[in-house]
Amino acid sequence: MKQFIDYIPLLVFFIVFALDERAVNIAGFEHSIGGIFSAAEFLLVTSVIVYGGLFISQKRLDKFQWITLVAVVLFCLPTIIFRNTDYLKWKAPIVNWIFASVFLGSRFFSEKPAIQHMMGHAVSAPKEIWQRLNSIWIVYFIILGAVNLIVAFTLSEAHWIQFKVFGNLILTFAFVIGQMPLLAKYIEVDEEEGKESS
Repeated sequence: MKQFIDYIPLLVFFIVFALDERAVNIAGFEHSIGGIFSAAEFLLVTSVIVYGGLFISQKRLDKFQWITLVAVVLFCLPTIIFRNTDYLKWKAPIVNWIFASVFLGSRFFSEKPAIQHMMGHAVSAPKEIWQRLNSIWIVYFIILGAVNLIVAFTLSEAHWIQFKVFGNLILTFAFVIGQMPLLAKYIEVDEEEGKESS
Protein backbone atom coordinates (compact mmCIF):
# COMPACT_ATOMS: atom_id res chain seq x y z
CA MET A 1 0.00 0.00 0.00
CA LYS A 2 2.80 2.41 0.97
CA GLN A 3 4.58 1.84 -2.38
CA PHE A 4 1.36 2.58 -4.28
CA ILE A 5 0.81 5.84 -2.39
CA ASP A 6 4.41 6.88 -3.12
CA TYR A 7 3.78 6.17 -6.81
CA ILE A 8 0.67 8.37 -7.14
CA PRO A 9 2.57 11.62 -8.00
CA LEU A 10 4.48 9.86 -10.81
CA LEU A 11 1.26 8.45 -12.28
CA VAL A 12 -0.31 11.92 -12.21
CA PHE A 13 2.87 13.29 -13.83
CA PHE A 14 2.61 10.76 -16.68
CA ILE A 15 -1.12 11.32 -17.25
CA VAL A 16 -0.74 15.11 -17.45
CA PHE A 17 2.32 14.79 -19.72
CA ALA A 18 0.32 12.57 -22.11
CA LEU A 19 -2.51 15.12 -22.45
CA ASP A 20 -2.61 17.41 -25.47
CA GLU A 21 -1.80 20.92 -24.29
CA ARG A 22 -4.92 23.00 -23.80
CA ALA A 23 -5.85 26.19 -22.01
CA VAL A 24 -8.18 25.75 -19.07
CA ASN A 25 -10.11 28.66 -17.58
CA ILE A 26 -10.89 28.38 -13.86
CA ALA A 27 -12.54 31.37 -12.12
CA GLY A 28 -11.18 33.74 -14.74
CA PHE A 29 -7.65 32.38 -14.47
CA GLU A 30 -6.33 30.72 -17.63
CA HIS A 31 -3.68 28.03 -17.35
CA SER A 32 -2.20 25.50 -19.76
CA ILE A 33 -2.72 21.82 -18.95
CA GLY A 34 -0.73 19.04 -20.67
CA GLY A 35 2.90 18.62 -21.68
CA ILE A 36 6.08 18.42 -19.65
CA PHE A 37 5.95 21.72 -17.76
CA SER A 38 2.33 21.24 -16.74
CA ALA A 39 3.26 17.67 -15.70
CA ALA A 40 6.06 19.08 -13.53
CA GLU A 41 3.57 21.42 -11.86
CA PHE A 42 1.22 18.54 -11.12
CA LEU A 43 4.11 16.39 -9.87
CA LEU A 44 5.07 19.14 -7.44
CA VAL A 45 1.53 19.79 -6.18
CA THR A 46 0.57 16.10 -5.97
CA SER A 47 3.79 15.23 -4.10
CA VAL A 48 3.16 17.98 -1.53
CA ILE A 49 -0.45 16.79 -1.10
CA VAL A 50 0.45 13.06 -0.86
CA TYR A 51 3.42 13.43 1.47
CA GLY A 52 1.71 16.18 3.43
CA GLY A 53 -1.27 13.88 3.92
CA LEU A 54 1.00 11.02 4.99
CA PHE A 55 2.79 13.30 7.44
CA ILE A 56 -0.48 14.48 8.95
CA SER A 57 -1.92 10.94 9.26
CA GLN A 58 1.27 9.18 10.41
CA LYS A 59 2.93 12.11 12.21
CA ARG A 60 6.10 11.26 10.29
CA LEU A 61 7.70 10.47 6.93
CA ASP A 62 10.55 8.00 6.54
CA LYS A 63 13.90 9.33 5.34
CA PHE A 64 13.34 8.09 1.77
CA GLN A 65 10.01 9.91 1.55
CA TRP A 66 11.67 13.11 2.83
CA ILE A 67 14.45 12.75 0.24
CA THR A 68 11.90 12.20 -2.54
CA LEU A 69 9.72 15.14 -1.49
CA VAL A 70 12.64 17.57 -1.14
CA ALA A 71 14.04 16.43 -4.50
CA VAL A 72 10.68 16.97 -6.22
CA VAL A 73 10.52 20.52 -4.85
CA LEU A 74 14.17 21.34 -5.66
CA PHE A 75 14.07 19.97 -9.22
CA CYS A 76 10.49 20.83 -10.24
CA LEU A 77 10.61 24.50 -9.21
CA PRO A 78 13.51 25.51 -11.51
CA THR A 79 12.05 23.33 -14.29
CA ILE A 80 8.77 25.27 -14.05
CA ILE A 81 10.33 28.71 -13.51
CA PHE A 82 13.02 28.51 -16.22
CA ARG A 83 11.05 26.22 -18.60
CA ASN A 84 14.07 23.91 -18.81
CA THR A 85 13.64 20.13 -18.45
CA ASP A 86 17.34 19.59 -17.73
CA TYR A 87 16.65 20.29 -14.05
CA LEU A 88 14.00 17.58 -13.88
CA LYS A 89 16.21 15.14 -15.78
CA TRP A 90 18.76 15.29 -12.96
CA LYS A 91 16.20 14.40 -10.27
CA ALA A 92 16.14 10.60 -10.64
CA PRO A 93 19.93 10.16 -10.93
CA ILE A 94 20.64 12.35 -7.93
CA VAL A 95 17.87 10.79 -5.79
CA ASN A 96 19.19 7.30 -6.58
CA TRP A 97 22.74 8.35 -5.70
CA ILE A 98 21.50 9.88 -2.44
CA PHE A 99 19.75 6.58 -1.64
CA ALA A 100 23.03 4.78 -2.38
CA SER A 101 24.79 7.17 0.03
CA VAL A 102 22.19 6.52 2.75
CA PHE A 103 22.61 2.75 2.36
CA LEU A 104 26.40 3.13 2.42
CA GLY A 105 26.32 5.46 5.42
CA SER A 106 24.10 3.05 7.35
CA ARG A 107 26.99 0.57 7.41
CA PHE A 108 29.05 2.99 9.46
CA PHE A 109 26.58 5.16 11.38
CA SER A 110 23.78 2.76 12.30
CA GLU A 111 23.45 -0.48 14.23
CA LYS A 112 21.55 -1.96 11.29
CA PRO A 113 22.08 -1.50 7.54
CA ALA A 114 19.35 0.50 5.79
CA ILE A 115 17.87 -2.55 4.07
CA GLN A 116 17.33 -4.23 7.45
CA HIS A 117 15.50 -1.13 8.69
CA MET A 118 13.22 -1.44 5.65
CA MET A 119 12.63 -5.21 5.61
CA GLY A 120 13.64 -6.43 9.06
CA HIS A 121 10.05 -6.46 10.31
CA ALA A 122 9.16 -9.11 7.72
CA VAL A 123 12.36 -11.17 7.50
CA SER A 124 14.56 -12.59 10.24
CA ALA A 125 17.95 -12.99 8.56
CA PRO A 126 21.48 -13.02 10.00
CA LYS A 127 23.59 -9.87 9.98
CA GLU A 128 25.87 -11.04 7.15
CA ILE A 129 22.84 -11.48 4.86
CA TRP A 130 21.63 -7.95 5.62
CA GLN A 131 25.13 -6.56 4.98
CA ARG A 132 25.32 -8.42 1.69
CA LEU A 133 21.87 -7.21 0.62
CA ASN A 134 22.74 -3.67 1.66
CA SER A 135 25.86 -3.74 -0.56
CA ILE A 136 23.78 -5.09 -3.46
CA TRP A 137 21.31 -2.21 -3.05
CA ILE A 138 24.15 0.34 -2.99
CA VAL A 139 25.40 -0.96 -6.35
CA TYR A 140 21.85 -1.06 -7.70
CA PHE A 141 21.12 2.57 -6.80
CA ILE A 142 24.42 3.73 -8.32
CA ILE A 143 23.73 1.87 -11.58
CA LEU A 144 20.05 2.92 -11.68
CA GLY A 145 21.10 6.55 -11.24
CA ALA A 146 23.55 6.24 -14.14
CA VAL A 147 20.94 4.53 -16.34
CA ASN A 148 18.41 7.30 -15.58
CA LEU A 149 21.00 9.93 -16.50
CA ILE A 150 21.83 8.23 -19.81
CA VAL A 151 18.15 7.74 -20.69
CA ALA A 152 17.28 11.34 -19.78
CA PHE A 153 19.94 12.94 -21.95
CA THR A 154 20.12 10.52 -24.91
CA LEU A 155 16.53 9.43 -25.61
CA SER A 156 13.53 11.46 -26.69
CA GLU A 157 11.45 13.28 -24.10
CA ALA A 158 8.59 10.77 -24.49
CA HIS A 159 10.88 7.76 -24.03
CA TRP A 160 12.55 9.40 -21.04
CA ILE A 161 9.15 9.99 -19.39
CA GLN A 162 8.05 6.41 -20.08
CA PHE A 163 11.26 5.08 -18.54
CA LYS A 164 11.00 7.48 -15.61
CA VAL A 165 7.48 6.34 -14.75
CA PHE A 166 7.41 2.67 -15.81
CA GLY A 167 11.00 1.58 -16.50
CA ASN A 168 12.22 2.36 -12.99
CA LEU A 169 9.25 0.53 -11.48
CA ILE A 170 9.79 -2.59 -13.62
CA LEU A 171 13.56 -2.66 -12.95
CA THR A 172 13.08 -2.25 -9.21
CA PHE A 173 10.35 -4.91 -9.10
CA ALA A 174 12.58 -7.35 -11.02
CA PHE A 175 15.52 -6.47 -8.76
CA VAL A 176 13.48 -7.15 -5.59
CA ILE A 177 12.15 -10.45 -7.00
CA GLY A 178 15.74 -11.43 -7.83
CA GLN A 179 16.61 -11.22 -4.12
CA MET A 180 13.83 -13.55 -3.02
CA PRO A 181 15.93 -16.75 -3.33
CA LEU A 182 18.42 -15.22 -0.89
CA LEU A 183 15.69 -14.33 1.62
CA ALA A 184 13.17 -17.14 1.02
CA LYS A 185 14.50 -19.57 3.61
CA TYR A 186 14.49 -16.86 6.27
CA ILE A 187 10.90 -15.93 5.47
CA GLU A 188 9.92 -19.64 5.65
CA VAL A 189 11.75 -20.07 8.97
CA ASP A 190 9.87 -17.04 10.27
CA GLU A 191 6.53 -18.56 9.26
CA GLU A 192 7.38 -21.98 10.76
CA GLU A 193 8.35 -20.37 14.05
CA GLY A 194 5.02 -18.53 14.03
CA LYS A 195 3.14 -21.82 13.57
CA GLU A 196 5.11 -23.55 16.36
CA SER A 197 4.43 -20.74 18.80
CA SER A 198 0.66 -20.85 18.08
